[in-house]
Amino acid sequence: MKTSLWSPSEQQIDSSILSEFIATVNKRSGNNFNDYQSLWQWSIDDIEGFWDIIWDFCGVIGDKGVRIFDDNGGRMLGASFFPDASINYAENLLQNRDDKIAIIFRDETGKEREITRSQLYDEVSKWQQAMIACGVVEGDRVAGYMPNMIETVIASLAAISLGALWSTASPDFGVQGVVDRFGQIKPKLLITVDGYYYNGKTIDILDKVKDIQPALKGLERTIIVPFAGSSIDIATLKNTQSANDFIDTYTPKDIEFNRVEFNHPLFIMFSSGTTGVPKCIVHGHGGTLLQHLKEHQLQCNIKADDRVFYFTTCGWMMWNWLVTGLASDATLLLYDGSPFYPDGNVLWDYTAKHECSFFGTSAKYIEAMKNGELKPKDTHDLSSLRTMASTGSPLVHSSFDYVYASIKSDMHLASISGGTDIVSCFMLGNPISPVYRGEIQCAGLGMAVNIFDDKGQPTKDGSGELVCTKAFPAMPISFWNDDGNKKYSKAYFEKFDNIWCHGDWVERTDNGGFIIHGRSDATLNPGGVRIGTAEIYRQVEAIEAVRDCVAVGQDWEGDVRVILFVILQKNWELDDNLIKEIKTQIRKGATPRHVPAKVIAVSDIPRTRSGKITEIAVRDVIMGRNIKNIEALANPESLELFKDLEELEK
Repeated sequence: MKTSLWSPSEQQIDSSILSEFIATVNKRSGNNFNDYQSLWQWSIDDIEGFWDIIWDFCGVIGDKGVRIFDDNGGRMLGASFFPDASINYAENLLQNRDDKIAIIFRDETGKEREITRSQLYDEVSKWQQAMIACGVVEGDRVAGYMPNMIETVIASLAAISLGALWSTASPDFGVQGVVDRFGQIKPKLLITVDGYYYNGKTIDILDKVKDIQPALKGLERTIIVPFAGSSIDIATLKNTQSANDFIDTYTPKDIEFNRVEFNHPLFIMFSSGTTGVPKCIVHGHGGTLLQHLKEHQLQCNIKADDRVFYFTTCGWMMWNWLVTGLASDATLLLYDGSPFYPDGNVLWDYTAKHECSFFGTSAKYIEAMKNGELKPKDTHDLSSLRTMASTGSPLVHSSFDYVYASIKSDMHLASISGGTDIVSCFMLGNPISPVYRGEIQCAGLGMAVNIFDDKGQPTKDGSGELVCTKAFPAMPISFWNDDGNKKYSKAYFEKFDNIWCHGDWVERTDNGGFIIHGRSDATLNPGGVRIGTAEIYRQVEAIEAVRDCVAVGQDWEGDVRVILFVILQKNWELDDNLIKEIKTQIRKGATPRHVPAKVIAVSDIPRTRSGKITEIAVRDVIMGRNIKNIEALANPESLELFKDLEELEK
C-alpha cells in the first residue's frame, strides 16, 4: 500500500462535519461506524435510511412527506425519492436574512463588490416581482447568458423561487452555441450583459444578442445587466430593457416561495455537444439540493461562514454546484475573467485576501500553474485554506505532488469526478481519510459505484466501466423533449440493463480509491486491448520538454494504432531523441501497448469550454469525419492542425 500524501489529524477528523454525521447515523440506526468505507457501504445498503437522515441532518426546508423512496419496481429509470415532498431550492439558499456576507465578486479589472444575505434576499425579491409582472410562471424557462457574477445568482434564484426553470451559458459562447442550447428550451426571458472582460480585453456581446433573439422562439423579453459597457444602444434591440429599469419600481418584501414536488424541474443543463446538438439534461429541486448539501458538508467539510471559491464559468456545472453553497450558509467567492491576467497570481491574490477555506479549480489550471512554476505557498498567506478540489479531467500524479509542494502541504486535496449528467459527483474526497498520489479518495455517500467488465460483471482487479447500480436523487429527472425517455435511456442504460453506465474507464486501487483512465468512448484499443488515455498522459507529463498532449486511436491496417500529439515547451524540438525519450518513458511507466506508433508535434489541442481535452474530436478529424458541433469547443480553430497530416498516411 502506498504512503499517503496527506492524512487528517485526530483534531481535523473530530472537528469535521462528517464525524458529526457518523455520530448521528450511529445514534439513529444503532450502528457503530467509525470509518468512511463502512459508512459508505451502509449508505448504499440502506438507501431510505441514508437519505432520510441527510434531509434532517442538513436542515432542509420543506415538507418531507411520508415516503422516502419509490424504487419503481427495482428499475433505476423512474425510481423517485421523497415522492410526497414539497420543496423549493431557492428557499433553502435564502433562509438566512442576516448581515453576514453572502457573496463577494471580483472581475478581471480587480473591481470587487459584495452583498449580504439580507441584501441578496431583497434583490431576489425585487427580481421575482419583476418576473411575475412580465408573466413568468411555474414551468417557464428563464435563460442566463451571463458571466459568473452576483446578478446571475440573483436572477436564477428569482426564477427558481417561482418554480420556473433556470439555464445558463457563458458570454464567450458564440451565437450558434447559444441557439443550439437555448433554442431547444424556448425561454420566455433572457438575462444577459452588455459585455465582459477577458485577458485584458473588453468584449461587447450585444451584437451576438441581437442575432440570438430572433432565433429563440417564445422569447418575450431580454434584460441587459450593465457590466463591461457597450457602444450599442439597447433601444435597437427588440423587447429589451436594462436590469435597472426592470426592477427599479419594486421594493423588497417577503418572498412567496412556490414549493413544488421534489422532482420538479430546476435546472436545464447541456451536454458538451461534441458529437451533435447538446442534449438538454433536466435536474430537479430536491435531488440537486440534497446531493449538493451532502457533497459540500460531508465530503468537502464546508461549514457555515466558510468562504468557498470555484473557478468556473456559467457554461460549466460547477457554477450550479458552487451556488448551492449558500444553502450551507457559506460565503461564495465569485470571479469572472482569465485566471492568468494580469498574471498567474490573480486567483491566489483574491482568495488569500478573503481568507478562502475551499478552493476549487480544474486539473488543467493546476497543470498550467505547475508549468508556470508558480508557488503560492511562498507568496500568499493560505492559512485559512483547508480543502482544494480539482475536476474537469483526471488529476495526474505529478499534479498531486505539485499541490502539496507548491500550494500547501497540510491541506485536503480532493480530486472529484462526476458530470453535468448528475450535476454532482460519483467519486470525490472525504475529510477523514488519507489522500494518495494520483487517486480519487472514494465513492460518494449514497452512490452505489462499481466497475464492470465488458460482460457486465463486477471486477475487483484491473480497469473497467464506471457504473452505478442503484438509484440516487441527483439522477436527471428527464431530458428535454424526450418522448418516452428514449434519449435518456440510450445515454446511460443502453450498455448494461438497469445499470447506469457513465462512460468513464476506471480502476479501483488497493487503498479503496479510484483512478480514471479517460472516457471509455475515447479508450484506445490496440490489438484488442483497451487502455485509457490518462495512462499515457501520466507518463508524458514527466517529460520536461512536453507541455501538453492528446492521445487518440487511428484505424490502421485492420487494427488500431496509438497516435500521440504533443505541445512542446519553448525552445524544444521534436527530434528523434525526444521521440525515443517519450516512447521509453511510456513503455517503462505503462506497457508496450501504450507506446504510440507516431509522435507528432502540434501547437494547440482542442478543448471543450470547461477545459477538457476532446480526444474524440481529434480522432474524428484524423479519420476524415465531420465534427458535428464545433461550437462546443473553446478553440475550434485548433482542429485544422490535425487535418491531412502526411505522417498519418504511412
